[in-house]
Amino acid sequence: MNEKVKVAIIGSGNVGMDLYYKVLKSKHLEIGLITNNVYSENIRRLEELGVPTSIDGIQAIVDHPECAEIVFDATTAKAHIEHAKILKDLHKVAIDMTPARVGVQVVPAVNLEENLNADNINLISCGGQAVVPIIKAISDCVHIQYVEGVNTSASKVVGMGTRANVDEYTQHTGEAMQEIGVADEAKALIVINPAEPPIPMHNTIFAVCEKLDEVLAEQIDKAIRASVKNIQQYVPGYVMTTEPQFDYQRKLVTVMVEVTGAGDFLPPYAGNLDIITQAAIITADKIAENMLKDRKS
Repeated sequence: MNEKVKVAIIGSGNVGMDLYYKVLKSKHLEIGLITNNVYSENIRRLEELGVPTSIDGIQAIVDHPECAEIVFDATTAKAHIEHAKILKDLHKVAIDMTPARVGVQVVPAVNLEENLNADNINLISCGGQAVVPIIKAISDCVHIQYVEGVNTSASKVVGMGTRANVDEYTQHTGEAMQEIGVADEAKALIVINPAEPPIPMHNTIFAVCEKLDEVLAEQIDKAIRASVKNIQQYVPGYVMTTEPQFDYQRKLVTVMVEVTGAGDFLPPYAGNLDIITQAAIITADKIAENMLKDRKS
């Protein structure tokens, strides 16, 4: 049997449970513990499956540090600020699913390889994972003066954690769009859509460029399509819903993408959660692969 790296998940809500089912499919990861602050229906379900669980929150990892080398934090931005200090002292690699921005911001399709040795990786937000690669594809071709990313997700799969972190979401997603995507100015917006039946995650990117002509448009179109294919390697449900649109007079590029979830634990319309859990798994997988190589060398 191949050796695997143990991981722990803090939080047994939708994100934590989706991570659990994705870990089961991983080549390099196995569950060491799932911990929550209260007894919940999901904890009961995990107990019945024979999964190691706790209701002591992060204290369970403090008490049993051998349970994991990599820890996914699927709680809140406020909680992770405290968790980050504890996990660092325990020499655990933290993968932060909240918009706390304690660690280095990572979008696997853009900057994972250069950050594999970081002890705290922040996955920004679902919107950040969806729009930053497209922005970077555009900025690789032409200077972006202003960019806006609008994320619309179904109300049914926008949990209390996200709702409590809306300010952090918009601020830190905008910062990632500006810094990783590379733009002079950026703004992130989130729309929580109560429509029935629920709609898949939809993202619209508006980029105002320094210049734009037919030659640049062709280069940008090619770069965007390459970026989409790259993301699809770990998020198969990520697709463009329309061809990239070019307004030469306003020097505006508009791109629309939709994310359908894999359906591991959540319904397919929960693409907003699926994209960030998929990002977390590919990140942890690559870190674990390096850990296992180091053990053999």
